[in-house]
Amino acid sequence: MKNSEREDKITLGISSCLLGQKVRFDSSHKHNRYITDTLGEYFEFVPYCPEVAIGLGIPRPTIRMVKIGDEVRVRGVKDPSQDVTESLKNYGEEVAPQCASFSGYLFKSKSPSCGMERVKIYSEKGDPMDTGAGVFADTIMRRHPSLPVEEEGRLMDSRLRENFIERVFIYHRWQQYMQGMTSAKLVEFHTRHKFTVLAHDEPAYRELGRLVSEAGSANLSELCERYIELLMQALKRLTTPRTHANVLQHMMGFIKEGMSREDKQELLEVIEEYRLGRIPLIVPITLLKHYLRLHPNDYIESQYYMNPHPRELMLRNHI
Repeated sequence: MKNSEREDKITLGISSCLLGQKVRFDSSHKHNRYITDTLGEYFEFVPYCPEVAIGLGIPRPTIRMVKIGDEVRVRGVKDPSQDVTESLKNYGEEVAPQCASFSGYLFKSKSPSCGMERVKIYSEKGDPMDTGAGVFADTIMRRHPSLPVEEEGRLMDSRLRENFIERVFIYHRWQQYMQGMTSAKLVEFHTRHKFTVLAHDEPAYRELGRLVSEAGSANLSELCERYIELLMQALKRLTTPRTHANVLQHMMGFIKEGMSREDKQELLEVIEEYRLGRIPLIVPITLLKHYLRLHPNDYIESQYYMNPHPRELMLRNHI
């Protein structure tokens, strides 16, 4: 990661309690040290607490999602007449335009306002019956379907963590490209992300290629809208050792002519060791970079797959 990229921190929205702000119903917080101490080196956070913002106060009576007929409402646990559903939706609509400049959003899990998914939905009798997204989070996600989002608890899973951070950096890069997008720049963006997409979703990789082939003839604004929607949807699909091994072998194909038979065998064996789960992804990546230094290839070196996020985060050391 270049110093200039690190100096310009990427902006993320975030649930206030995750930064240590005492805004929860019981006046506590849910400070996440990984977010502030590690991700904070690269990201600038803009905090929101929708429950405080709509006037519920600190401390406050607890609220939960309740299924009433075909509708889910957010009501007080002790006082069911307290219904804050519309207030949370309206606040989400108020915040949504601000999120257009964000490159991602980190939500507080299990919250009836901020939970991204799997928030408990109760029956009117108080029995858990379903799960869904918190009302505020749901509003933000509906208004910005391509925005990378995640919950703090899921960041503890190495694959989900790497996936989210990769999506954030790609989306941020897209936002920068969009400031002066041309057909040529769209082709360039796609070209440099080809192997990244291939590692996630091969059918989407082919469909994105077809979309980019329309650059220069189709309406650019509409084309970009279709492109980023499909791209970000494809990137949600988690990579696997098999898909990464496939990409690594493809990349090796661009430099193998200059490699000795022994070197080819070594790289293939290391890729296979990774595919079998015996070593982390960083090992074949590092070896491939070694052979790229010996046998330079501009196309492979231009691929963001080789350096998708800051090396210091060590995300590929654990997948």
